[in-house]
Amino acid sequence: MSGESHETIPQLELESVIGFNGRVPTGLNVHPDGEHLVYPLGCTIIIQALRNRKQEFLHGHTNNVSYVTVSRSGQYIASGQVTFMGFKADIIIWDYSKREIHARLTLHKAKVESLAFSPNDLYLVSLGGQDDGSVVVWNVAKGEAVCGSPASAPSAGNCLTVKFSNNNDAVFITAGNSTLRVWDLDLPNRKIHPTECQTGQLKRIVTCLEVSDDDSFFFCGTSSGDILTVNLKTKLLNSCAPQKKKFSLGVTALKTLKTGDMLVGSGDGVVSLCKGTPFKVIKKVELVGGVTSISLRGQGHQFFTGSDAAQIYRFNYTDFKEELVGTCHNEAVHDISFPFGTSELFATCSKNDIRVWHTDTCKELLRITVPNMTCHAVEFMQDGKSIISAWNDGKIRVFTPESGKLIYAINNAHSMGVTAIAATSDCKKIISGGGEGQVRVWEIGKGFQRLIEAMKEHKSSVSCIKVKRNNTECVTASSDGTCIIWDLVRFVRNHMVLSNTLFRCVCYHTEEFQIITSGSDRKIGYWEVFDGSPIRELEGSLSGSINGMDISPDGTHFVTGGDDKLVKMWGYNEGEVTHVGIGHSGSITRIKVCPNARSIISISADGAILRWKYPLLS
Repeated sequence: MSGESHETIPQLELESVIGFNGRVPTGLNVHPDGEHLVYPLGCTIIIQALRNRKQEFLHGHTNNVSYVTVSRSGQYIASGQVTFMGFKADIIIWDYSKREIHARLTLHKAKVESLAFSPNDLYLVSLGGQDDGSVVVWNVAKGEAVCGSPASAPSAGNCLTVKFSNNNDAVFITAGNSTLRVWDLDLPNRKIHPTECQTGQLKRIVTCLEVSDDDSFFFCGTSSGDILTVNLKTKLLNSCAPQKKKFSLGVTALKTLKTGDMLVGSGDGVVSLCKGTPFKVIKKVELVGGVTSISLRGQGHQFFTGSDAAQIYRFNYTDFKEELVGTCHNEAVHDISFPFGTSELFATCSKNDIRVWHTDTCKELLRITVPNMTCHAVEFMQDGKSIISAWNDGKIRVFTPESGKLIYAINNAHSMGVTAIAATSDCKKIISGGGEGQVRVWEIGKGFQRLIEAMKEHKSSVSCIKVKRNNTECVTASSDGTCIIWDLVRFVRNHMVLSNTLFRCVCYHTEEFQIITSGSDRKIGYWEVFDGSPIRELEGSLSGSINGMDISPDGTHFVTGGDDKLVKMWGYNEGEVTHVGIGHSGSITRIKVCPNARSIISISADGAILRWKYPLLS
């Protein structure tokens, strides 16, 4: 079944996405209509309405988006991607009003570093990455190359950024590591002519460019935290400021305002409002993560900034106070959990933190941070009074769900990190699995946590634990190729399921007489709980392992997700795919059906959380 083309299978409807790739330079753009944000996530471009947060998606790239820009009129969006060495990296020009591809431009190798539209949308100039090193001018209307050239002199370093002048369709600037050039487009001869800008003894790595409104000067933000001002007519260096208090960790974003002032974003997360050419700081605000983009709305009465910690902030120019409007994980998301019996909230965990989200609005309600540690698994206790979590430093940490305070931690729970966790329905026991393969049962009481039993059968890390409703039995899946059904009264093995695979996930059927498993061999196995015998096997995916699986509350369907980036919904008895969800751009790590079967939530290795509408099945 999974061999059939996805066109014939009904698609799942994507309701919302939590995610933003803050590491893309100038990735966050306010569309000139003033009503939408345009930003990248993995291979997707997201257009989000500011008023009601409704999202639309542009799918077309085959790998992660490396740059996004919007034309001045707002008619076009251009985006570039990275790809593997030896392959060509695409640039896509999107028609904004139709939300579809206007042209696909293929010339650069391995990576598109930067893009810029000319002021009247006639041309697009693109800059290849360090393996490519060329600058190309494209005709936007025809979608074809006009001319190209090596971006920097052989003696200079790589070019990192490109910017068009504000009033002339034939002049643009490239800058990078010890290179700063102004280019003139000679259209009749289809050539571009560079002029080196004389910077004297100064050697700088330019990370961002901004041109003054009248094209008299342009400003270069550098990795050493100062800003070069260069005359665009004479190509001579005018000034290098500030001399004393430089911007910490480099200047990463620049924007000129109509007042003549300048907004400067720096690598330490500070957004500064600077006056005049000495760049004297008038006001400044510190954000979480380094600033990677600043984008003005309208005349600049309001502006948005994006940081590499995947946070989106809104500022009003008058009071210069930040307001957090969007957050998400900036590392791979490892696990997801719903509280017992409700679909209103869910928790996800990643490197450094656990976050609790509101399902319908995608708002972050709580963030529990443990710096420099990775959380592998998270689970709500059935009474709703605590969140239990498994961490790579070998600790089980238990937090309150409202305030996120640490209630207690079990130290040295496992020697090679805790990799899986589950709790019994009476909230008196926690079952944990470790990187060394042990399964341990802990008794939890008021003011004490006691190890009851350690069961040593698995030879490798435990990837998933599920407990039977009556708490007498649990099943553990491991990457050693076994799933073991344990007796939780006598603490012995009841049955073992063997397969030539690294098991990633296991689920009890709703009636608990069967389990289904999956893993790296891409097969979905049904097994009898009574004696561990195999019932049947399905081909789950054409490529890549299956990492996540969950059964619907009524037991008639189950969902899977894995390295093929597809969410698949299956009929449990038929063993056929009923729906496919296309939208992830990273490997899916876990997937869950919400308890009242309204939505399916899938999480992935690129930090995205996607919510799909649960199809109404007859």
